[in-house]
Amino acid sequence: MPAHNGVMMQYFHWYTTADGNLWKQLAGNAQKLAKTGITSIWLPPAYKGASGGSDVGYGVYDLFDLGEFDQKGSVRTKYGTRDEYLAAIKAAQKAGLRVYADVVFNHKLGADEPEEFKATPFNPHNRHEVIGEMHTIKAWTHFKFQGRNNKYSELKWHWWHFNAADYNILDDKTDAIYLFEGKTFDDSVDLDKGNFDYLMGCNLDINNPDVQKELFYWGEWYLETTGVDGFRFDAIKHVKSDFFLDWLNHLQKHSDKKLFAVGEYWSGNSQALEHFLKVTDGNMMLFDVKLHYNFACAGKQGKSFNLKTIFDNTLVRDYPTHAVTLVSNHDTQPLQSLESVVEGWFKPLAYALILLRKDGYPCVFAADYYGAHYKDTGKDGKEYEIWMDSHQWLIDKFLTVRNTYAYGDQYDYFDHPNCVGWTRMGNEEASGGMAVILSNGEDGIKHMETGSPNTTYFDFTEHINETVDTNSDGWGEFRCKAGSVSVWVPQ
Repeated sequence: MPAHNGVMMQYFHWYTTADGNLWKQLAGNAQKLAKTGITSIWLPPAYKGASGGSDVGYGVYDLFDLGEFDQKGSVRTKYGTRDEYLAAIKAAQKAGLRVYADVVFNHKLGADEPEEFKATPFNPHNRHEVIGEMHTIKAWTHFKFQGRNNKYSELKWHWWHFNAADYNILDDKTDAIYLFEGKTFDDSVDLDKGNFDYLMGCNLDINNPDVQKELFYWGEWYLETTGVDGFRFDAIKHVKSDFFLDWLNHLQKHSDKKLFAVGEYWSGNSQALEHFLKVTDGNMMLFDVKLHYNFACAGKQGKSFNLKTIFDNTLVRDYPTHAVTLVSNHDTQPLQSLESVVEGWFKPLAYALILLRKDGYPCVFAADYYGAHYKDTGKDGKEYEIWMDSHQWLIDKFLTVRNTYAYGDQYDYFDHPNCVGWTRMGNEEASGGMAVILSNGEDGIKHMETGSPNTTYFDFTEHINETVDTNSDGWGEFRCKAGSVSVWVPQ
């Protein structure tokens, strides 16, 4: 697991410009990010998607095409070419950053030809309910990868490599998920919709020996080709949970470094996440989805939200060594499928809560850091223009404080619904500790202990100009402005 001061950055968002420049940008920014206090970079899926040069990467077409072959109307991916990707990884690692690759094992999209075979239609909203007899369907399931011409792998995918799809060319009116003949939905998946094995496209049959062999082989090839330091697994609640553990263990034998792994199990159900951690023997971390939802709720409710409950039911509270804490990501940003917005005014408070406390492995989102501007169609069919503010200045401040002062014992003062705080006692290298106070209501004041008597503290966020002196016992009256956060460090 990461060291105390590790901080991940999700170096992309859903609407990252599709100009093929992201890998080059990372190569140019790597040293600056490392100096700022970022220690690892999570990169988007680097292989060819069904939409070619504009695909975010989650509509997987060919896992072996990292922007090298003319497929789906483009050689490069949305983010650049294979050579640029490999160069960016090297530049990031040279700067001291660990690099995590995004892995999508759940589905494939953009097949080259349709195939006919038998399947049984199921209710999309209840995968236990059969809604028709088994019959012949025609679906896009044959992947030929002609542009790659057998380089790296000779496997061509057919319908029997999958277990389900949601579109029948012979009947485009029936809303159904078609379970292919001889196949079953996996049991060891999330229980939403009765069984959440199926998500989209052609659903991989993880139990098929050819599929397993290919994914294990691809992992070896990918690790050898890219030299990445770990993985972020997409949509893990839709895939047999022990497969990730088997795959990781297999790859670990082919690596001379300890590989990091975090899974995206997008559920606000704490018990589901707890179950996954147990099934995978604690070998993977998970994103703290419940914490994100608490942040979103707090931002919308304003001063009526009880800040004392901000960590209720979160992974970081119950499984601190296995929680990747986050404020937002590419799925939660406005107009996206899991849209769940943390209001702009609350983001500085949320980032203080993940970056300045001892527990969790925080993840900074590129669109929160650099800002974002894009247009897209909402669920209502109307087009919207979205502006996401940059919080880079304040996040950089927090990263400096994290690396300089956030050491030693942590004392919590979560004793008021609208104003909470905590202090860190510091250690031999970072004497003086620090104090953090935030409010979602009026101006806040809190009597807190830093462990440093007769010490003058100033607000590193520059929100408050006056200093604070601790008494002979190391206690001081620390303040913050309404709806704001202040971080007090020794002068």
